[in-house]
This record gives sequence, C-alpha cells and structure tokens, in this order.
Amino acid sequence: MRIIAGRHKGRRLKTLPGTAIRPTSDRLRETLFNILAPWIQDAVFIDCYAGTGAVGVEALSRGARQVYLIESDPAATSIIESNLAFLPSHETIPCWRMTGHSGLKRLAAMKIQADICYLDPPYPALTEALEDMLVLVKTDVMRPEGWIILEHAKRDATPESIGAPPQQWQRTRLLTQGTSALSFYRMASVVVSKANSSGTI
Repeated sequence: MRIIAGRHKGRRLKTLPGTAIRPTSDRLRETLFNILAPWIQDAVFIDCYAGTGAVGVEALSRGARQVYLIESDPAATSIIESNLAFLPSHETIPCWRMTGHSGLKRLAAMKIQADICYLDPPYPALTEALEDMLVLVKTDVMRPEGWIILEHAKRDATPESIGAPPQQWQRTRLLTQGTSALSFYRMASVVVSKANSSGTI
C-alpha cells in the first residue's frame, strides 16, 4: 500500500495482516481522490474508522490543510502511528483512539468544521456508521457545502438521504468498484442550489 499522489507520492504505508483491518484499495482510493480533486486543496478532512490511516494521509499529501483520524482498534492505531512517523513536524495529524461517535462528538465540542468526512467502517458495522453520519448532520461539524462519503459493501443498500430538513443530506452519487461502493452525500439545499444555477450537481 502506498501514497498515490501529492507531495508524499510513493511513500509505502504499513497495514495489518489478516482481515481485521480492510484498507481501502489503492485503486478505489485513487478514484475517490480524483472525484474530490476540486475540493481537497486546503480542506479540513476527517478520516473516520481510519484503519491504517491511508485515506487521511493521502488527503494530506494532496493538499488538505488539516486531517483528523478516528479509529477505535488498538492494533490499527499502532499501525497509524507508524505510518505517521515519517511526516515532518509541521504536518501534524491527530489520531484519536475512540469510536466514530465519540470522535465526531469531540470534533463538535472543539467547534471544528470539516469540508470532507470519509467513513470506512467494517462492512458489518454499516448501521453504526449511519448513526455516526447522523451526528455529522445534526451538529455543525460539516460545512454546508462539504461532502460526506461512506465506503460500504456493494451488496449493501445505503439511504438516499440522512437527517431531516433543514439539515438533510442527500446522496448524490453511488460509485461501485469490485465488491466495494462509495456513497457521496451533500446537504440537500446545496444540491438544489447547484442544480438551479448550473443544471448539474
């Protein structure tokens, strides 16, 4: 596993053997960041269920201003710390060993506003991740024009919307690759505004 692009391109990252951690594949990560390219520069990026930290480190390499990693598994957080060791002192990435729910609540208490939140739960934990997404939309953690992206199994259905107006977020894209899928969400009012102004989302 490696960093695909940006100032740390080519840097190898460690992962755990076995199936306890299922890192996002290089191919899917490249697809994700190709889509997010217009929004990643100077973004505040949350990597929730961070696993090896690869998605968050990729975001930093591609120009994100600040990245937050949230991961509850002790072995995974140890791997993350190893993967962050190469970063220079001015590129700090907090890694919190806690559940997604607790980490997002902590960000809300800190008055952090993120541009992008990526959630990559173990596939059996999809219900938990959807509850975490409710935390995102019911607080001010996400900027109104931000993105919430959920990685999940291709076979699993995801809701067309999260939350209720005026804080409702709408699924604008469903991308599948192999056995995995990405559901992209934006605030419904922003989707309507973009569609009215340009005819596209």
